Amino acid sequence: MNKIEVKHISKTLDELPTLADISLTVGENEIVVVLGPSGCGKSTLLNIIAGLLHPDRGRIIIEGEDWTGKSTRVSYMQQKDLLLDWRSILDNVTIPLLLKGMPRKQARAYAANYFEDFGLQGFEDYYPRQLSGGMRQRAALLRTYLFASDILLLDEPFAALDAITRRKMQLWLLDLYQRYKSSILFVTHDIEEALLLADRIYILGSRPAVVRREILWDRGSSRYPEIRKEILEILEEESNGGYF
Repeated sequence: MNKIEVKHISKTLDELPTLADISLTVGENEIVVVLGPSGCGKSTLLNIIAGLLHPDRGRIIIEGEDWTGKSTRVSYMQQKDLLLDWRSILDNVTIPLLLKGMPRKQARAYAANYFEDFGLQGFEDYYPRQLSGGMRQRAALLRTYLFASDILLLDEPFAALDAITRRKMQLWLLDLYQRYKSSILFVTHDIEEALLLADRIYILGSRPAVVRREILWDRGSSRYPEIRKEILEILEEESNGGYF
C-alpha cells in the first residue's frame, strides 16, 4: 500500500489556476521529490496534502484513508524553520509532543533521545539565535519528525543555506532516512538536489502545474548526465529558458 496517493488534484488560488489534475504517489520508506520551476504551485500542493488547503477537485489518500482537507496526519516542514526565539532548542522541538498531550517532563526526556542522531547533542539549552542555519534546520526537522515520524513533507528545507552547508545537510538527511525509514515527499527546484535525494522524481510544469514526467531513479546511476539533461530541458521549456 502507498503511504500517500494524490489523486487528480486541481486548485485555483485568487482566480489563478495553480494545479491541474495532479496525481502522484509516495511509497513506504521512499523519498519522492517534486521538482518544478519556482512559483509553479509546489508549496500549494504540499499545503493540500497537509490538509491546510482544500482542493477544488481531487482527493488525498493516506494509507487507504481519505484525508482530503484534514490536517494532523503528516509532518510538514516549510521553508523557514519557524523556531520560537524565546524557547530553548529542546523546548522548541517538544512542541508537537505537548500538543498531543504529553507531559512536559516526559516530552523533554523523549525528545532528548533524538538529539545525538539529529546532530544536536549538547545544544539542548541553546536558543535559536545561537545556532547556525544548518543547526536550526536540524532542530526544525526534529520537531517535524516528532509530530509524525512516518510521513514527512519537506518544502525546500535547505534552500536558504550556503552551498557547502546545503550539501552537508542533504547527505545528513539521506543518512537519517536510512536509519529511520520515513516516507518523505521533498519539494525543490534544484535538479542536483533532486537527483541526490530521490528514489522517484515528479517534474511539474509551470502554472497551472501538471505532471510533465515521472522518473524512477537510482542514486549514483551512471545515467546521471543523461537524466539531468532531460530534466533541464523540460524545465527550460516550461519557463522559457530559465527555471529559477
